[in-house]
Parts: sequence; C-alpha cells; structure tokens
Amino acid sequence: MKRIIHVALIPILLTACKTEPEKKPKALPYFGNYDIVFSETDGVQSVDTIYPKIPAFSYLNQDSAVITSQSMKGKVWIANFFFTSCPSICPPMISQMKRLNILTRDLASEVQFMSFSIDPKTDQPHVLKAYIKNNGIQAKNWQFFTGDEAKTHRLGVMHFMVHADKDPMAAGGFAHSDGLVLVDREGYVRGVYRGTQTQDVDKLNKDLRKLLEIEYGINSKH
Repeated sequence: MKRIIHVALIPILLTACKTEPEKKPKALPYFGNYDIVFSETDGVQSVDTIYPKIPAFSYLNQDSAVITSQSMKGKVWIANFFFTSCPSICPPMISQMKRLNILTRDLASEVQFMSFSIDPKTDQPHVLKAYIKNNGIQAKNWQFFTGDEAKTHRLGVMHFMVHADKDPMAAGGFAHSDGLVLVDREGYVRGVYRGTQTQDVDKLNKDLRKLLEIEYGINSKH
C-alpha cells in the first residue's frame, strides 16, 4: 500500500530516496517538486522522498546531428535557454557561459554544456552554427540545440526550472530567465544560477567542482 504526497519546496536536501544510493555524501541540495511516498511491506512502514529527473530528450545540434540525452549520459550538465536574436539578457548570459566553459577546461571530459533555443523557427542549425562562430565559442563540450518549440518551453519550465515562453511584450518576442542550470550525472537539478551575474557564475564553478569531488571522486585543478 502506498500513499503519495506531492510537495513543492526549492531547494531541499535529499533525506531518503530509493532512486539514490544510500549513505552517499551530498555536495549540493536537490531542486524541484518532490513526492513523499509512504509504503508498507510485511508490516514495516517506510517513507521515501522521490525527486524529479530531467526526462529523455532529443534535438538537432548546430551540425544538424541528432543528439539525445542518453548520448550525454554520465556527464554533469550545465544548461541554459536562449535565442540567437535575443537583444537583452542572452548576450551577457552567453558571454558568462563562454567564460565558465573556459574556466572549466580542465573538466571538459566530465562536463557537458548545452544551450536550448526557445525560437527554433528562426534558430535552425546553420543559424546556431553562425552564432557560435560570431561569439567566438570554441568548445567541443558545448552543444546548441533546436527542436519543437512547445516541448522546449515545457522542458525549461517544468524540468530545468527556468522560465521560457512567447511574450509579444518582451524584447525579441520571447520572455525567459537567465538561469544556468547544474544537473548531476543522474539527471537531478542541483543548482540554478543567474547567468548574467559574474558572482553567481563563479559560484556555479565552485559548486560544480564540489559536486564532482564529493559525489564522484574527481579532483579538479582549482
């Protein structure tokens, strides 16, 4: 017999979760709505906290190649949502993400950067490729994605916990947050940072290294 209580609290430390290894040290909190599951087996009652994971997804990248979440499994992700014609927060956000990518070159084999376009009608692969070149981005571990607009907006809001939607009153016709999202190897969101703020991005760099060292035993150079 199971009873499920849906709880919304951001952030909160994981206390008990069947989907996570027991007694594993936690470097950072878990983000997102979670379920508290009450169960009983052979008269023994237990309580588990179940956190959401990023669901499976598939997109075209800047090279018109299909990239799936499964193909990037085993790496820690740093993600944002943007569009190439954005005249407001995207330029400084992409600039900060580029800086972070350079700062974490020593972790390039462990970390996957990804930028999801929220305007796929405009941002076809060749447009993304030109955007990468124009912004001087030279990173093998950074994918730019384009795909179904509605699904991308839902993915951002419901799972990566950043706002992304059409808004005729917003600059460029889309409203979105400047969040950079840190996702662990298992697909759990472990942090959301202001991607236009140097101080927040520096904290993301530190938290990323803390996560890799404490939970995955990877010592960085910094």
